[in-house]
Amino acid sequence: AQGMIDWEKVKASGLVDFAILRAGYGKEANQVDTQFNRNYAACKRLSIPCGAYWFSYALTPEDAVLEAKAFLSVIKGYQFEYPVVFDMEYEKQAKLSREQASAIAEAFCSTMEKEGYYVSVYSYVSFLNDMFTDTIFEKYDVWAAHFNVSKPSFTRSYYGMWQYSSTSRVPGIDGNVDADYAYRDFPYLMKQFSLNGYTQ
Repeated sequence: AQGMIDWEKVKASGLVDFAILRAGYGKEANQVDTQFNRNYAACKRLSIPCGAYWFSYALTPEDAVLEAKAFLSVIKGYQFEYPVVFDMEYEKQAKLSREQASAIAEAFCSTMEKEGYYVSVYSYVSFLNDMFTDTIFEKYDVWAAHFNVSKPSFTRSYYGMWQYSSTSRVPGIDGNVDADYAYRDFPYLMKQFSLNGYTQ
């Protein structure tokens, strides 16, 4: 969701167990989401577990590395109980070959992972099914988007999160909200394995 979120109302609603915040997009660190720092601070203050995602426009692995470095600069010093996410759904990326798309995801995700982050790959199910090689799913968690179905038609492997709606409503947030299920105890994983800003 965009705009100013009233996180006190969100917390009080009891509807939200965690939030994945948009950190930014593209390969420049100044393309940070204007609400990101405020949203992060509110989640910490109100004990709402959170993760963060970066929207990708990369068409080459080199650009994906620059995007990862921009993401790293924006989230430095922060702690996330949920994954940091590579959001790959840009229409120009869907015109690449499976090998090209996979190389882009690998470049971004491996750059994040080397810095101690637990990375998830987000897209809609047809992109996940058509655009990635199995090696991506063997190495990284998946956050699959598929709306108005009883379960996502993601055919290849386990997914850690499912975005099941783009039209949910939450008090404190104007308009439609994306809603998700998580299937792993991510806060436990981050703390247990010293990931996403947590240290022993």
